[in-house]
Amino acid sequence: MLEKIKRAREIIKESDAVLITAGAGMGVDSGLPDFRGNEGFWRAYPPIKKLGLSFSEMASPHWFKTDPKLAWAFYGHRLHLYRDTTPHDGFKMLLDLVNDKNENYFIYTSNVDGQFQKAGFSEEKIVEVHGSIHFLQCSKDCQDRIWSADDLEIRVDMDRFEALDIPTCPNCESVVRPNILMFGDWYWNSRRTDVQNSLYRKWLKGTKKSLQKIAIIEIGAGTAIPTIRNLGNSLSSTYKQAYLIRINPRESEVENENSIGLELGGLEGLKAILE
Repeated sequence: MLEKIKRAREIIKESDAVLITAGAGMGVDSGLPDFRGNEGFWRAYPPIKKLGLSFSEMASPHWFKTDPKLAWAFYGHRLHLYRDTTPHDGFKMLLDLVNDKNENYFIYTSNVDGQFQKAGFSEEKIVEVHGSIHFLQCSKDCQDRIWSADDLEIRVDMDRFEALDIPTCPNCESVVRPNILMFGDWYWNSRRTDVQNSLYRKWLKGTKKSLQKIAIIEIGAGTAIPTIRNLGNSLSSTYKQAYLIRINPRESEVENENSIGLELGGLEGLKAILE
C-alpha cells in the first residue's frame, strides 16, 4: 500500500492537469448515505423499507405522476439534506490541488448533491452526468426548461413520509420534479448536462492536444452503476499520458498499467495522497 501511495503522489506531482471523478462514496465522509444495497438505502429511509421499495424502484419518475407526495417526500428530504451538509476536508484538499495546477482541471461526477459547487469548485468545470437536485423541470418537460430550486422549500411529514408541499409547473400545472436522471426516465431534460459535457470535451481535447499529463483521481465510484469507473478506465487505457488513481474501500481493482487502486475510504485516501 505504501508503494502505491508513493506512486500516486508522484503521478499528482508530475501532472499538468487533474480530472476528479466521483461517485456516491465521495459524500460518505460528509455524513451522506451512499445507498449501497437495499439495507444501506433502508437505513437512510426506514419508511421506504416498510413499502419494500429498493433505491432503483424509488428513484423512478413515475411516482411524480402516481404518488407525488411520496416522490417529493423522498426528493424533498434529500434536497434539504444536501443543502445542510458541509463538504468534508477532502474537498478542500482537492481544491488546493487544482489551484496549484493553475485551475487546469475538470470534475466528472454521478452525484446530484451539488457538493463540489458548495466546496468552491467552478460551476463551469463540473459535469453532473445524472443532473442535479438543485435544479427543477416539469415532469412532462413541457417547455424544455430547467430552473433553479433555490427558492423551493418542501416540508415533509416523516412519520407518514409524505410531502406537504407539491410544486407544480407554472406553464401546464403538472407536478415539478428534480432535474435528475432517474431509472426508466424518458422525460429527463439533459440540456444542462449536455452543456457541461461539451465544456468537458473541449477541455479534454485541448489537454490531449498539448500532450499534458493528466492525473485522474477517482473517489468512491462503484461497479453497480459503472459510469464513473468506465470514464477513468477508458481514458487511462487510450491516452498514455493519463494515469488513474482509484480510491475505493471495497472495489479498488484496476484494469491497466496506467492505474493504481487504493483500498481506502474517500477522505482517508485523499489524505494519504495529498497531505
